[in-house]
Amino acid sequence: MKHQIPDEIISTAELIPLIGNPAKLSAGERIELWAKALERHGGPLSALRRLEHLSSDELRAYRGGNTPLTVAFSDPVLRAHGLKGDSLGDAMDFFALSDRDAHWLLCDCHHVGTMTGAGLAKRLRHHARWSERRARWSGAVMRFFGLAR
Repeated sequence: MKHQIPDEIISTAELIPLIGNPAKLSAGERIELWAKALERHGGPLSALRRLEHLSSDELRAYRGGNTPLTVAFSDPVLRAHGLKGDSLGDAMDFFALSDRDAHWLLCDCHHVGTMTGAGLAKRLRHHARWSERRARWSGAVMRFFGLAR
């Protein structure tokens, strides 16, 4: 057995594709995977700039270097579960984010100072918890009024 440092192992590893389809993850589980990838990233990230001034098409096509989007797309687990690219539209679809959610979570106007992976991970987890609570509350109200599907 040859002793290797982790970087050597990673650079020479043979990637084996997943057999079959990975289990379907909820939006909250996908966001948790993103948060973990951001925590592993370490160092500053570039916040997305001036999202509130973009048209819907420009918003969905938005890309940038060293952003939370590139961190997500560079994670092989997220790609294996269906993340298609590093555009904001790809992330919004995969993580079930609205335009408003994307702006609140990722835009530079909501980040004072430097955006960090750990800081954004905390923000993403908070968003996921509130989204889950809102969905449960909404479902309960709909059932109460007999409007549930």
